[in-house]
Amino acid sequence: MGPLQGIRVVEMAGIGPAPFAGMVLADLGATVIRVDPPKRPGIGADLMGRGKRAIAIDAKQPGATDVIMRIVDRSSILIEGFRPGVMERLGLGPAEVMAVNPRIIYGRMTGWGQNGPKASRSGHDINYIALSGVLGSIGDEMHGPSIPLNLVGDFGGGGMLLVAGVLAALIESHRTGHGQVVDAAMVDGSLLLMTMIYSMFQEGGWSGKPGRNLLDGGAPFYRTYRTRDDRWIAVGALEPQFFDELVAKLGLRDRFSSNNQYDHRLWPEMQVAIETKFLSRTRSDWEQLFEDSDACVTPVLTMAESLEHPLHQARRSFVKVGPLIQPGPAPRFGLHAEQDRGAHAELAYDSRGILREIGLSEDEAEQLCAQGLVIE
Repeated sequence: MGPLQGIRVVEMAGIGPAPFAGMVLADLGATVIRVDPPKRPGIGADLMGRGKRAIAIDAKQPGATDVIMRIVDRSSILIEGFRPGVMERLGLGPAEVMAVNPRIIYGRMTGWGQNGPKASRSGHDINYIALSGVLGSIGDEMHGPSIPLNLVGDFGGGGMLLVAGVLAALIESHRTGHGQVVDAAMVDGSLLLMTMIYSMFQEGGWSGKPGRNLLDGGAPFYRTYRTRDDRWIAVGALEPQFFDELVAKLGLRDRFSSNNQYDHRLWPEMQVAIETKFLSRTRSDWEQLFEDSDACVTPVLTMAESLEHPLHQARRSFVKVGPLIQPGPAPRFGLHAEQDRGAHAELAYDSRGILREIGLSEDEAEQLCAQGLVIE
């Protein structure tokens, strides 16, 4: 079930953002067939394989390209995350694929893009966000840049951008009858996520020095604070009414208010005052105090705590797929039942079934498996 029911996607197996994009498409109801190499990829448990079916094919064997092409011919979208040129060397580049299926949406996920001076070079999330200005904008001058996991390049600026691109191209193909290549580069996507910050920077509202700005921990009302029990609280009281409630709850209303909230000269004093207050009580104490407040104060949870938090329990934010609990599909759709959130299966290897779907007989499938072209 889902809005993409009836859409068939071929995912060339890899790690990181392309599998994430395939997972999102599967969550949205698409039929996703993952084409694996003989040695199956992945880091840790294969959570991003949920909702997918897989077939392992030795692409270097004669005839492998023909089998993959037959799968592609019955699909609307192909996604791959290799360096430029790899799919072409396999005989599966856009020109070859579109000759077989002119309406295919060919989604390409790379770090540096399909062209440009670094297109053929290696890299990882940290490198892409370093050149886009993201990494240099997070952290502080004393400790240097702080790495935001691999969320900005790989997943936000990578996998999500790929999903948006292939779905937009799919809509266009329904109107025009033509497929196209979608070039989703993590360096482009991480830049795109920085649009508002670049605007503030060029208008003079953002310092080039990290840790001195409104949204990077420089503002005392938008940062984290340590509590007495060595835990952390997050404060996001940007708007005046929220700030007034924050300082009232903290007992600081006599010194600070929304009238002087944005007076940068007061920020050092304000930060020390708020810091001292939060250090005086435990995180649990502060949670209780701000539970029904609009001061925008929340505990900083560990992943283990997040799994058990009442908000996520109430919204069924996590789902169990196989033996593992994991973040559930998002967003949610009004036309699809809430119980669908628990209907996602683990990755299933279904080589024989997929071969039948593309028109091969049992004897032909047996022969491909016997010669090692298809691995069961």
